[in-house]
Amino acid sequence: MAGHRTKPSGPALRVKALEALLEEKGLVNSQALDTIVETYETRVGPRNGARVVAKAWTDPAFKNALLKTGREALREFGIHQGKAAKLVVVENTESIHNVVVCTLCSCYPYDILGDTPWWYKHDIYKTRIVQNPRVVVKEMFGLEIPDSQEVQVHDSTSDVRYFVLPQRPKGTEGMSEADLAKLVTVDSLIGAGLAMEPAQLRAAAQSGVAPEMPRVRPD
Repeated sequence: MAGHRTKPSGPALRVKALEALLEEKGLVNSQALDTIVETYETRVGPRNGARVVAKAWTDPAFKNALLKTGREALREFGIHQGKAAKLVVVENTESIHNVVVCTLCSCYPYDILGDTPWWYKHDIYKTRIVQNPRVVVKEMFGLEIPDSQEVQVHDSTSDVRYFVLPQRPKGTEGMSEADLAKLVTVDSLIGAGLAMEPAQLRAAAQSGVAPEMPRVRPD
């Protein structure tokens, strides 16, 4: 129907109402909020991680530098990581699947991957993923890792942060970096999921459902 406009969802309406109230009381202004949102979306957060992966998928020299030097390669790419002393990028291959955890607290490269997922901070995830990672990723994320792949768990600390370079999906030859970045999910950057195939991205766009796999909250 011409002129039809989708109504904002309940959460979106609540956010707008809260923003209006804070502005009315002089606690925030819309320009400052827009700046914060713009910074999160374009300078820090999961879009950066997706851009890095897409670049590595298409540029062998960058991929090699990323795996060898981590944050130095990101700096050359125009992404300046935070205070962590070292960033280690681990690559998923046909023979190895990597998973990231922080067993002591919730150390996480948020400036590259965005907000820490709730499950990453959950005590049960932090304990069980080390003991039996293959079972945990299947139970919580629906990800079944083939027996042919070795599972390696990497424990982040305040001095060393990790993120996963997922495998490039099949059928993506000829796609631009911008389109490839859309296939990269937050889960795939931690090892709790895989990068989407183009058909999955199209299905997610049509359904309006977030592309991350559903996860089970531990009891």
